[in-house]
Amino acid sequence: MAEKVKNTGVTKQSGFLYFLDKNGHVSKTKMARGANRGGTPEVVAKAGVQRESGWLYFIDKDGDISRAKMARGRK
Repeated sequence: MAEKVKNTGVTKQSGFLYFLDKNGHVSKTKMARGANRGGTPEVVAKAGVQRESGWLYFIDKDGDISRAKMARGRK
């Protein structure tokens, strides 16, 4: 189950990949399709989220930053 970390309200556009960059901000880049390479990242929303170890951070369907506990070491 995921929990919201920060409300940013980013509206996603088709053809772009949204992610949390190393500074904790929401960035977007053009998706690479076939021979077309992706573009350079562009900051969409400044959030400044500090990441914690053992958590997976992502942009949810509402455009907010969420996190989920990583499943590691299952046998």
